[in-house]
Amino acid sequence: MSNNVAQAQAPELPWWRHAHVWLLISGPAIVVVAGFVTLWLAVRTPDPVVEDDYYQRGLNINETLRKQQSDRSMLPAVKGRNHAATEDDAMRPVDK
Repeated sequence: MSNNVAQAQAPELPWWRHAHVWLLISGPAIVVVAGFVTLWLAVRTPDPVVEDDYYQRGLNINETLRKQQSDRSMLPAVKGRNHAATEDDAMRPVDK
């Protein structure tokens, strides 16, 4: 009877004929290919150089922000924000 069972089974396939093997190999293979593509893009398109006058540009941005903060139209919003951030006397616990 064991002879009949052995004859009924399909022959063993080589390892490269199994789909799950290629599924396991494909993940690392895709990562390696993506790494080479990333390396190629990095070499082909280098990062731009920082502007020579970067310090002056930063000072100009700070001056623009300072002018915007001193604008009177923002005064109610700034006052409300500051009021919400400070503790009110009525909210403080009373010492006994």
